[in-house]
Amino acid sequence: MDATGRGGRQRYSLAHLTIIDEPTDELVRIAHRTGYDYVSPRLICHGMPGHDYSLASQPDLLAATRRALRETGIPVHDIELARILADHDPRDYEPEIAIGAELGATGVLSSIWVDDRPFYLDSFGRLCDLAADYGLTVNLEFVPIAAVRTLADAVDVLREVDRPNARLMIDLHHFHRSGDKVEDLDALPAQWFDFCHLCDAPGEIPADPEEMTHILRAARSYVGEGGIDPAHILGHLPPVVYSIELPNVAEEARRGPEGHARRCLDTAKAYFTSHPAA
Repeated sequence: MDATGRGGRQRYSLAHLTIIDEPTDELVRIAHRTGYDYVSPRLICHGMPGHDYSLASQPDLLAATRRALRETGIPVHDIELARILADHDPRDYEPEIAIGAELGATGVLSSIWVDDRPFYLDSFGRLCDLAADYGLTVNLEFVPIAAVRTLADAVDVLREVDRPNARLMIDLHHFHRSGDKVEDLDALPAQWFDFCHLCDAPGEIPADPEEMTHILRAARSYVGEGGIDPAHILGHLPPVVYSIELPNVAEEARRGPEGHARRCLDTAKAYFTSHPAA
């Protein structure tokens, strides 16, 4: 059995959103100090709220990140976030994709935020073609507050676009909030899955989109301390890397960025020790 899944040692990546205020080089060092296997930095920041971590436009930060990667030896797993937007051409992301590939990333995360289906199918296909030029996969994440918001929506995109480097990325928060059925995962090709976003969250799904957005970006729960039942979802996925994306502003303020990142990993490992089938 592959060491990244059931039957072997699980592999974990630290997603940047978990401690989003930390610059990329410090994200790398925290991931190393707290025991993660990989790091998943946000390099594509076009229009994203918060800090700009585009290494392609910040040579000092790029140099510091290269140094941190070299000194820690921790690999980059994937980079984010190549959103499909009405006012963005996928080629706008090429500088950051090129840097991500240079740093050793194997994939780029994407999501779709425009309702025009012909437009987003074309744009996502062109993003896949661009990423393929750099040897990267494109991992589509459906988000309940976005345009492609359910598993069925994302499956439709992958089947229509039909690119060999297109993948499907399951975020446990989004899967639960979208009301999808775990059985629907069973019929999907195993090769569609490279990693998932691991977290927990309150079991009750907010009716207010603003409250859902707040939890999504700032108040997720440690694995096993919410109401999602992660093992139930993960048991229907093939072996994948678990990228912990678990922003929680209150816990980070109480523990500090490194303490929060450490507890994210510790609680995940403890959960899977008691749920070995996941």
